[in-house]
Amino acid sequence: MKRIIRGLNEFQINYFSVHQEMFRQLSQGQAPEILFITCSDSRIDPNLLTQTQPGELFIIRNLGNIIPPHGNNNNSEGAGIEYAVSALNIKHIIVCGHSHCGSMKGLLQLPNLVDEMPLVYDWLKYHAESTRRLLRENYQDYDGEKLLRIAIEENILTQIENLETYPVIRSKLHSNKLSLHAWLYEIETGNIFAYDAQQSKFVILRSEAFPVPDPLATLQPN
Repeated sequence: MKRIIRGLNEFQINYFSVHQEMFRQLSQGQAPEILFITCSDSRIDPNLLTQTQPGELFIIRNLGNIIPPHGNNNNSEGAGIEYAVSALNIKHIIVCGHSHCGSMKGLLQLPNLVDEMPLVYDWLKYHAESTRRLLRENYQDYDGEKLLRIAIEENILTQIENLETYPVIRSKLHSNKLSLHAWLYEIETGNIFAYDAQQSKFVILRSEAFPVPDPLATLQPN
């Protein structure tokens, strides 16, 4: 805690004093264009990763960067999404998973969590069952780190599908006012991989954004 308090003092003396005007403007309101959904893992810092300033990202974090589908009980994730899209007029939503994800490791060994971490068990069992079943029925020949990487990638894509169940998102996607992005942060290399639907795989993100296409948005009314 002493280190944290020293950091607070340094922030007030150094960073805040230099950027007082920015914080004055932020005190009047926020206007981020990106909703960044990621894991609670301490190794991920969205602003550090994207080199963004306060006010540029609206952030939702939880175990496993999981977004329950719309109608799956009231939850803070759904409320955050609704606020970001309706009140802040967010233009992009990024779901960013990461390598060595403890939540996905837990999902692959779900029964082991029942006694030691029952709340984590309930969270993953209730909200990540579709990913677990997908893995069990389609990737029986994989194990170890390879299976974990597949689990992380499939979990990210599942959250993209879950986002599309929200009426406020469906409406924005249909009018091409919103884009969804699936990212994977590789902790050990610093690389970001983005899902490229044309190649049906995650590729290193360099300059192209690779938004996940929404086929329904291209349909024309009769």
